[in-house]
Amino acid sequence: MSKTNQGEHVAIIDIGSNTIRLVIYQIGKSRRFYEVENIKTAARLRNHLDKQSFLTEPGIDMLMTTLQEFAEVLIPYSLKHFACVATATIRQAKNQHELISLIKKELNWDMRILTEEEEAYYGYLAIANSTSIDEGITVDMGGGSTEVTYFKNRQLIAAHSFSFGTLTLASLLDQSPDQTKNLQLIQEFIKPHFESLPWLRGRHIPLIAIGGSARNLAQLDQSIKAYPMAGLHQYQMDKSDIEHILTYLMTLPASKLTKLEGLSSDRSDIIIPAIKTFLILFQTCAANRFILSQKGLREGITYQWLLKDQPNHLLPSVVEKSIEELVHDFDLSINQIEHIHVLTKKWFDWLVKKELTPLEQADWLLLKRAAYIFNLGKYIDRESSAQHSFYLITNRTIDGLTHLERLKIALIASFKNKTLFRQFSRPYQNWLTAHERKKLRFLGALLHFTYCLDATKRQVITDFKLADQGSVIQMTLYCRKNFNAEVYNCEKQKKHIERELNKELILNFQPI
Repeated sequence: MSKTNQGEHVAIIDIGSNTIRLVIYQIGKSRRFYEVENIKTAARLRNHLDKQSFLTEPGIDMLMTTLQEFAEVLIPYSLKHFACVATATIRQAKNQHELISLIKKELNWDMRILTEEEEAYYGYLAIANSTSIDEGITVDMGGGSTEVTYFKNRQLIAAHSFSFGTLTLASLLDQSPDQTKNLQLIQEFIKPHFESLPWLRGRHIPLIAIGGSARNLAQLDQSIKAYPMAGLHQYQMDKSDIEHILTYLMTLPASKLTKLEGLSSDRSDIIIPAIKTFLILFQTCAANRFILSQKGLREGITYQWLLKDQPNHLLPSVVEKSIEELVHDFDLSINQIEHIHVLTKKWFDWLVKKELTPLEQADWLLLKRAAYIFNLGKYIDRESSAQHSFYLITNRTIDGLTHLERLKIALIASFKNKTLFRQFSRPYQNWLTAHERKKLRFLGALLHFTYCLDATKRQVITDFKLADQGSVIQMTLYCRKNFNAEVYNCEKQKKHIERELNKELILNFQPI
């Protein structure tokens, strides 16, 4: 692991009960991390524990063969941080110390066996640093254990690890094809465990799920709904969605489950017990929605290392850090962004005060965020920058933003004209009311016009004042240096403001 590769990298090997996985992250300019390798083996080590809880020789062979393969993948990388961790099955194996010694001898790695508390903590930490959810219940269902936590104000309040997982449940089921009977067995087994924790009951807050089974549930829901937006992180479902998928899967024979779009073939035999477990937990918590987190244990470990100097290993603001990452990645000018931010806020406050539009103060946050990443698609191609901007924002995970918030920001930050706005928003007609679309279109027009005030990125327009004169708005702009380019761009773009306000916008450029 001494050879170099461009950039800084972190590698985590996660030895789970169902899968063994290697993930390599690259550390970005903004100190965020990006996944560059994700390799897994469906080892099902849980099935290799004998009756005395020893990992058998076939299980050890499977483990070592997989780890040696991962070692070869790691050769080109110079790592800033490396961790090899194991969870429930190795934790329960009575020959765990022999396994630690074998891995140290063969690979010179220090395998760390996570405690139940550590496993639960890392799942919470990943969610706290990749969403804007202030209070929630988390669930991470693996092959051999299930971790749940409760957090409030982003602080961990309670955590527990149950010694059952998807493989445990699958082994309890009747081998007959009677799925109704199997679900009843799961209900009778699982419900008392969840109800034994008072802090789980009747919370009426989000249930955030981590892990492969939760990911497959979300993928199935997206496939059924022909979901128009890319990305799974922070994807939301409700109780009826979970019930619908469970009912549908129960009608399918095993041969069809393995070929179902959105369902990994190696999870086809455990997905129904997993979904039933999520549903029981949803009901126990009286959750108000089910949210998938693509960030889990491995990301939690990485956040702990990356944020070692931050209080409680927490980012001060998840969204701000994500947007800062976009600014870096697409080489946007922070000087221009800060200047546009000041001008846009002045425009926005004046319009709200005058009540000339349906805008409210609450809309400022959307506009502010869109101002940071306006027209970032020009990084790819200037001629079709609006199309690229919309595609990039709607198809890239932005931690801390829901899918709906991402759509709204994309529509504002990609605004070019009314025609393109309609084209971009058409697949999302059911997501937004006509009133919301009109508001977003105006915010986009306002932001685009404000960027025209700094067309040459020289901040030549330092300030402006506005006067409402009935059918006309007089805008006096105070300029320094040569401002011809700004005049041309503003005159070209102002028609979109005029259309939305139903007023003429007269521009007066005053040298200072």
